[in-house]
Amino acid sequence: MLINLIGLGLIAFVVLWFWPRKAKASAASGAAQASTIVVDGGVYEPERPQWPAGQPVRLTFLRKDPSPCSQWVVFDDIDASVELPINKAHTLELPALPPGDYPFHCQMNMYRGTLVVR
Repeated sequence: MLINLIGLGLIAFVVLWFWPRKAKASAASGAAQASTIVVDGGVYEPERPQWPAGQPVRLTFLRKDPSPCSQWVVFDDIDASVELPINKAHTLELPALPPGDYPFHCQMNMYRGTLVVR
């Protein structure tokens, strides 16, 4: 009986850990248009940065998580990826994108986020 309860608890933990989260969108603002995304504790913060359509994208990633999984950020839809040094900011510059949602993730697809272009 105890083994079953422990097993159910572990299953619940795994499901909740990987369950898609609803995150607040963060809008880039100001003349320079920059957005900083912190990589720490298994998540990107903010998880859904927003960007104005038709403007070149400039995202700064600050990796605080030493996990090897957080070493890379990958944008499959726009064929872009970048290696993130630990405890150092790294800026990814992309051309202007049309409106849409552009998912990004770590190399093992455990850390997930979406660039929202409107």
